[in-house]
Amino acid sequence: MLGREDFVFTIGYDGPIAVIDKQAKKKYGRLSTRELIEKGLFRAAFSSALYSGNAEECKYVGQAFKSLGGNSSADISETELSALGRLFGVFLVDVKRTMII
Repeated sequence: MLGREDFVFTIGYDGPIAVIDKQAKKKYGRLSTRELIEKGLFRAAFSSALYSGNAEECKYVGQAFKSLGGNSSADISETELSALGRLFGVFLVDVKRTMII
């Protein structure tokens, strides 16, 4: 499995190899999920929350993303969280090798 920083800044896959954004990883790799949201990096924040396995963190990211559209309802459903995964193209996968570009 990839480390957190590698997973958060994976931009795609070349077969069994994760392709990682070197510059983004270097600049933002140490930021927490909340700090990534504050920077407007919602895909990276969602990846971070998903990697952590913390459901509350995932909901926080989902709620912050929903609020961009003017919807400030207090709750986000599991369906909406699943839709965010599809929107951002972020899913936990078992990858052994990386390519940093």
